Amino acid sequence: MRTIQMTLDDDLVKAVDRISKQLQTSRSAFTRKALREALARHDIKQLELTHRRGYERQPVATDEFSVWENEQAWGDK
Repeated sequence: MRTIQMTLDDDLVKAVDRISKQLQTSRSAFTRKALREALARHDIKQLELTHRRGYERQPVATDEFSVWENEQAWGDK
């Protein structure tokens, strides 16, 4: 683990300190968790963008999945 120095707005530090105290954790632990969650959200957004671009380049054909409709069991029969 490394120690880094960051510059944050006073109101942000106060909010982090308040929530960290409520959660009974340290400012550093809270910040690590928040950064990990932000990185995970970023990764998901990038995967969704890649997925979307793939379908834009090669859209689903209208009959692409119809061959499977008779195979699906919806429990309504």
